[in-house]
Amino acid sequence: MLSKRIIICLDVREGKTTKGIKFKGNVDIGDPVAMAAQYYEQGVDELVFYDITASSDKRDIIIDVVEGVAKEIFIPFSVGGGLRSLDDMHRVLAAGAEKISINTAAVQDPDLIYKGAKAFGNQCIVLGMDAKKVEKTPAIPSGYEVYIHGGRTPVGMDAAQWAKRAEGLGAGEICLNSIDADGTNAGYEITLTSLISGAVSIPVIASGGAGEPRHLSDVFKKSGADAALIASMVHYQRYTVPQIKEYLSQEGVPVRRFI
Repeated sequence: MLSKRIIICLDVREGKTTKGIKFKGNVDIGDPVAMAAQYYEQGVDELVFYDITASSDKRDIIIDVVEGVAKEIFIPFSVGGGLRSLDDMHRVLAAGAEKISINTAAVQDPDLIYKGAKAFGNQCIVLGMDAKKVEKTPAIPSGYEVYIHGGRTPVGMDAAQWAKRAEGLGAGEICLNSIDADGTNAGYEITLTSLISGAVSIPVIASGGAGEPRHLSDVFKKSGADAALIASMVHYQRYTVPQIKEYLSQEGVPVRRFI
């Protein structure tokens, strides 16, 4: 089994790291540049930066914050939020990101995935997907619907079907966030993560719900996820990255070297 990646998510709103529950009630909790530097020193494998209101506010991403984070870390760094064109992608990559995460823009213009993969390589294009459990219908046979605009807007699209289509268009990875589990600290949505992992051959990052190390062990062992996104459990200093990796190692989950 390949080593599993631990990825810390920095949701950013108006230049500050923020955290909410099920995409609501966000509160600001710190400076993203300082937090990125701290997590890099702890030995996290990757970082993800989301400007969570750029798409819904129809504005550009906060590029100066991206540049600030990139100067502090030397690990893979993915950026998303408000990226609508190849020029937007190029600006973020020039600011220091290694990967581009597109969510709302990809749903509204799926060809953007293909164009991005052709211009920058498949490994650079991450499909961000926010999904919520709904009643199964002919349009949504899996029972999981895709949402955009930071989890605010349902689009009537089946999550598994969208994952397959995005892979075909050139996405190199999927960051899958469960709206139902987001911020609850009750564990990842195993059924949803298994569904998407089984539907595609590209890596899937589980996101939403991590509250303690055993939740990561569960999602790695039960869903086929290649990586796990965490936020609250480290942002509120309940656990450090070395503690999480030590636990996973003891549970037989292969992880990259930890401090």
